[in-house]
Amino acid sequence: MADYVPYLKLTFDGAQKMLAAGIAKATAMGQPQCITIVDDGGHLLAFARMDGARVLSIDSSRKKAMTAASNRVPTGGIAAANELKLAIATEGKMTNLMGGLPIVVDGHVIGGIGVGSGTGEQDLEVSKAALAALPGAKTF
Repeated sequence: MADYVPYLKLTFDGAQKMLAAGIAKATAMGQPQCITIVDDGGHLLAFARMDGARVLSIDSSRKKAMTAASNRVPTGGIAAANELKLAIATEGKMTNLMGGLPIVVDGHVIGGIGVGSGTGEQDLEVSKAALAALPGAKTF
């Protein structure tokens, strides 16, 4: 068994590219958003709350990003019967709201993005646009 493995890391510059693309998409849609980008450990790298975005979406966008990075899959796919149990078990850190995507490059999860303040479909659309700005990132 290996003592270490190769590791990719999302940089601040990469997170900023994604944030700018997300803001541009939300602006084009006419839907102000809160956009959060975290590293693979769920730590904040970049954040924006656009003018007009809901204040409580600050927290939901962060939790979407953390959940996507931790679970390594898009948010919104957890069985409804398990949503509340997982939220309680993680002290509210995990969410099943749409709009969170893992950031995957070369098979490595290097972070997560979470968007909130629109409908789930709008949040997901902005997340996808932000993710597309990162060269080599897996699309969902």
